[in-house]
Amino acid sequence: MNKHLRLAREVVVVGAGMSPFGVFPEKDSKDLFVEAFQDMLASVDKGFDPDDIQALYLGNFSNDFFVHQAHWGPIISDAVGLIPKPATRTEGACASSALAFREGVLAIASGLYDLVLVGGVEVMSQRSTEEVAEGLALATVPYEGQVGFTFPGVFGVTASAYFHKYGAGRQHLMDVTIKSHLNGKLNPKAQYQATLAEMMEAKRQKALAKGAPAPQWADEKAFLGDPQANPMVAWPLHLFDCCPISDGAACVLLAPAGIARNFTDHPLYVAGMGQGSGRGLHAKKDLTSFEATQAAAAEAYAMSGLEPGDVQVCEVHDCFSIAEIIHLEDLGFFPPGHGYRAVAEGKTRRDGIKPINTSGGLKCKGHPVGATGVSQVVEIWHQLRGEAGERQVPMQGLRVGATHNLGGTGGTCTFTIFERR
Repeated sequence: MNKHLRLAREVVVVGAGMSPFGVFPEKDSKDLFVEAFQDMLASVDKGFDPDDIQALYLGNFSNDFFVHQAHWGPIISDAVGLIPKPATRTEGACASSALAFREGVLAIASGLYDLVLVGGVEVMSQRSTEEVAEGLALATVPYEGQVGFTFPGVFGVTASAYFHKYGAGRQHLMDVTIKSHLNGKLNPKAQYQATLAEMMEAKRQKALAKGAPAPQWADEKAFLGDPQANPMVAWPLHLFDCCPISDGAACVLLAPAGIARNFTDHPLYVAGMGQGSGRGLHAKKDLTSFEATQAAAAEAYAMSGLEPGDVQVCEVHDCFSIAEIIHLEDLGFFPPGHGYRAVAEGKTRRDGIKPINTSGGLKCKGHPVGATGVSQVVEIWHQLRGEAGERQVPMQGLRVGATHNLGGTGGTCTFTIFERR
């Protein structure tokens, strides 16, 4: 691997915004992206003329399937008034907008453009759960799809392999879920804004209102262990281990470092970025790791000159609770087999030594697949600028954050490190 990868020009994020994530039957992709775009405009400290944007890079996985409409680059460009400037759509399954971000960075670094809009959007809720599962399964490798794998099954196999190899169990998946809901509670744009304790109480009150016996759970793990409240989806994964079906959009504004101060006195530098690819399940050497993540991380660390210990806060691709645990290890934050222990010990909570998914993650913030990668950047933008409100990481001297976005069954991954200077 090339140890001397560098960008020809330093690239910075000077604005970031997103729509609320959730289920919005009254909105389409254009509506959601316009909301994200307006939020981004308001975030640019010194303001700017949107007409100065020179190009759009847009991530979208499969609105072709979900809403029967393709060619989203120019459609979104028209919605935000950028026509006739170039608009390029990228597709990398759940990493689609992370790829758009990468292309936008490269366009700035090359000197081709000085101001680029990067975004992502997906509308998934117009299809049934079964149809969404079918659409997402288009991102499996052919062998996996042909034998009937959908994503809960893929990550169920992954979890079973991890349990067998390292001695973890369902209670450790529960630790991830509990943390996710604690963080989602504090994110006003998250799809799920309730802690598990609050959800438990709501279910008790609903039962009492119906004149039924109120369920009695000793704590959150007892609730998650109740098959009535948390049914199995694909062993050992249960409902609360899975991210939801979501609609949403996110976008960021990129510029070269040389003109960053025209927009803000607090730009976010792209310190390093990497991309990797990986094999399908049938060809993997180890079901408890993602080679694409390891390759992307190695490239980003080499470019930035930073190490895993330097990353102070990170958004990782927790499409399922087991995924978060594995990513902690593949990114070098904790040794193999120690990710689940780190979560259990509270090390990944907002006040821990390595805060992970302060947004609530895909699990609670939501996962409109084409928007996820850029929405992770939006969260790190807020955290490193000290603007995350109630969910702000309390760590002193917060300076380095990162985003990790995985596509398919591990076939595509990006890892990007950001630095406040």
